[in-house]
Amino acid sequence: MSDQVSIKVVDAFDLDDELRSLLKPGEMMRDPEGRRHRLPRYFYEIPDHEAAVSIRLSHHFGLNEFILTDLKEAPRLLQFPRYVPCAVRVLAFYLEQFRREIGASVHIAVNGAYRSPSHKLSQTATPHMWATAADIYRIGTTILRGKESIEKYNGIAEDLSDDIHVLPYGHVTGLNADDHVHIDLGYITVIPREISEDRMEVPQENRPRFAFEERRRRERRNVPETEG
Repeated sequence: MSDQVSIKVVDAFDLDDELRSLLKPGEMMRDPEGRRHRLPRYFYEIPDHEAAVSIRLSHHFGLNEFILTDLKEAPRLLQFPRYVPCAVRVLAFYLEQFRREIGASVHIAVNGAYRSPSHKLSQTATPHMWATAADIYRIGTTILRGKESIEKYNGIAEDLSDDIHVLPYGHVTGLNADDHVHIDLGYITVIPREISEDRMEVPQENRPRFAFEERRRRERRNVPETEG
């Protein structure tokens, strides 16, 4: 990341039961075409609002811009610490290139970047759940509500990279956009260098795979957490 403030990387399987049930790490979801995609497992943990504002993912994009959600999000996920998939840094990189190309500020809508699988708009798998999609409602002073402006900026985004997908102008929810530019990179997952995946190699019959399973096992045996 471009900011010097460190940010903790977590394996969502190590979070508490409620968070894991809301973030659904590693679960499969179908997209509108019926294809299955595995949800992210590795997240950045954002301890408080001050950190969200101060940490920058690129020169012009702060972390807080990617977690703007309203009450459609699960209440627990609106509380700090908050969690966003690590692939958000890839999205920030491409948005920075997009901003440079157009030479104007880029404004992401509320609910327009990361949305958890528990968000009320998350009916099927979309790259928003991977933190690899952004809905842009304003560029510079231009509010994106007309066909001409949306098609103009869609074209600029598509010319940046074959990795970028946009929604054409239109009025069919999920297939078109008539009040924003939708940019997404597909279903990218990132394994940060801080993470070791070796525990996936351990036979699961003899060793709890996840931290909360170990806690449950201790509770069933009435074993203090400091033992063993």
